[in-house]
Parts: sequence; structure tokens; C-alpha cells
Amino acid sequence: MLNIGCHLSVAKGFTAMGRDGLAIGASTCQFFTRNPRGGRAKEIDQADLARFLELAAEHRLGPLLAHAPYTLNPCSADPKTRNFALETMRDDLARMKMLPGNLYNFHPGSHVGQGTEIGVALIADQLNTVLTPHQTTTVLLETMAGKGSEIGGSFRELRQIIDGVILQEKMGVCLDTCHVHDAGYDIVHDLDGVLAEFDAVIGLERLRAIHLNDSLNPCGSRKDRHARIGEGHLGLAAIVRVINHPLLRHLPFLLETPNELPGYASEITLLREAFGDA
Repeated sequence: MLNIGCHLSVAKGFTAMGRDGLAIGASTCQFFTRNPRGGRAKEIDQADLARFLELAAEHRLGPLLAHAPYTLNPCSADPKTRNFALETMRDDLARMKMLPGNLYNFHPGSHVGQGTEIGVALIADQLNTVLTPHQTTTVLLETMAGKGSEIGGSFRELRQIIDGVILQEKMGVCLDTCHVHDAGYDIVHDLDGVLAEFDAVIGLERLRAIHLNDSLNPCGSRKDRHARIGEGHLGLAAIVRVINHPLLRHLPFLLETPNELPGYASEITLLREAFGDA
């Protein structure tokens, strides 16, 4: 069975988020730990969380993917920005203890002129500060489009970050189909080759989730503009090959397409019907 969901709001509580997901046919979901532009996280309602965990267990909803705010930049040249990233990730991982065994995804950040080597070292330093031996949350580095001074636009850069982390068993990767396409990995015409390179550089055992998005821009554009499924340069056929690939089909797929709930429901239905047909 295809394990697919989308990005959902947790503003009204975890239980409301879970019900929204089930209503559109999702079997997993992603949520922001706080406002995507940063700030303090909302206090968790323990009664609501307990109801959600019961709902998730009943309907086998998961694994859940928590997403760090976009403003988190652990490799910034500004010490205040790096400290915000450190304290935010530390707080997020403490809160994720209430959702044991799930995933936490973040954008590696931008080195803003310091150079990739320094940026990679700063990201690894933060991870070594916040990761703990007893945590059950797996922290995922997201593949990026490589725009500007963004780190993570190549598999090699993600491998370099992981190599600098002490508790590597707590680390994984989330592959974004729009991002890797925009970074120049041709998953439309050479999906097998891209996966072989991922395996050789990072290891497919570290691939824990996929952001399933089409792209408004051609391969190698380094733009990072998501499109609805089948309405971009990847196209429906390529995305169907992704969800059906034998090395990927067991993973959770999270839609981040520019949609409201009815649009997500339509995409989930479309992809469920296509699962197993490629």
C-alpha cells in the first residue's frame, strides 16, 4: 500500500491535523514544529496529543515528519542566527520525545559566503551538540536545489555533513523530487542512475522519506519552485515511476505541492490509483 500524505497544519492541534489527513485519504503527514518563519513554538496540549496518538495508532498513521522552520540556518555567518538554529533544534527535538519514533527534517542552510567547507563543519557541530544517544527521533537532512550559497544541493555535501556527525545512527535523508531535479539530478530520464549515485555516496539505507513535488523549472535550474503533480517539468509519468520504484516504494511520500486540502485529496487519489501500475 502506498504510504502517502501531505503537509498539514497543526495550528488547531494534533488531533485536528490527524483528522484532516484521514479525511483526504492520507496515511502519513508532515507538520511544522512552529511558524515556518521562526519564533516560539506553541505549547503542546497533552490531552490533545494523547487523543492524536490514539487516532494515529488506530489508523496506522505515520511515520510523522516534523519540519523545522525555514529560518533555521546552522551555518550562518551571524552567531545570533546560528544560536537561534541551535536553540530551535534543541527545543524541537525535546518536543519530539512526545512523538517517539518519528522523523525531524531540516534544510541544511546557507553558508552565505563562508564557503562550503566551513558551512558543512558548522552544521555538523550543531548536530553534535543537539543529538543524544537515547533519542528515538531520526534527524533528516533534506536534499536541496543548490540555489545561491545553499548547502545540500549535492549528495556529496550531505555525505560530508553526516561524516562530521558523531551519532550517525540518528541521521537520515529526505529526498525532495523538485529539489534534486532542480539541482541537476535527472530523475525523469535516469532515476536508476540517480539512485545508484545516492547509494554510492550516502547509502540508500539512510533514505527515510520523500518530498513528492513537481517542479516549475527545468532540470539543473537551481530555482526550487514546486508545482502540482503532473503540472511541471517532472511530469506525472516520472513521479509515478518514483513511487513505484522497488528501492523507494516502501518509503513515506509527503506532498508539498501548492495546494489546499481538496487539491491534496485529488493528488493522493491520483497517486494511489497509479501505485503498482508502473
